[in-house]
Amino acid sequence: MGRRPARCYRYQKNRPFPKSRFNRGVPDPKIRNFDLGRKTATVDEFPLCVHLVSLEKEQLSSEALEAARVAVNKYVTKYGGKDAFHIRVRAHPFHVIRINKMLSCAGADRLQTGMRGAWGKPCGLVARVDIGDVIISVRGPEKCKAAFVEGLRRASMKFPGRQKVVVSDKWGFTKYTQDQYRKLRASGKIVPDGLNVKLVKENPYVMEKALHARD
Repeated sequence: MGRRPARCYRYQKNRPFPKSRFNRGVPDPKIRNFDLGRKTATVDEFPLCVHLVSLEKEQLSSEALEAARVAVNKYVTKYGGKDAFHIRVRAHPFHVIRINKMLSCAGADRLQTGMRGAWGKPCGLVARVDIGDVIISVRGPEKCKAAFVEGLRRASMKFPGRQKVVVSDKWGFTKYTQDQYRKLRASGKIVPDGLNVKLVKENPYVMEKALHARD
């Protein structure tokens, strides 16, 4: 018996059902790698950020997430450059879906019990997204904007429902806008910290010491 189509598990119905000691025998998710490209690129190297945003409250299968990851990686590598991007899949599949397997052979009605004991066996994992949730983010240089937008558009074809490609006004994966980042960086109030930045907190003791030194 093959996989059920994803339309059977598209909508969020019940409470989250993660893998646990009560919920055993869960298959591994198809997507294993959530970060691609130049993950080690510093925050100053990649100022542009583009998101694929969900416009529906639904469930996305781990198979669909893997297909989208492959699609965006393939396009951006070809048209943006091999080391000119960092892709991050934001949605993580944790919710376990179940299937109540039915026999379809001759005389099956004598062997199975119909809806008696209909609690199914785990058959896969899905990610739960809400309206406005980011599914995939890409950061890179400004020159690769067109490649990022088209790559994410192609990735959206792997998902059910509606998605939107949004060019963020933030600097890379930071929480600061492009203008804020340039001002804070120039004034030395933020310092690079890997692919993000760290806010420099002023030590009141050092400030007081400097004031007394001036006097």
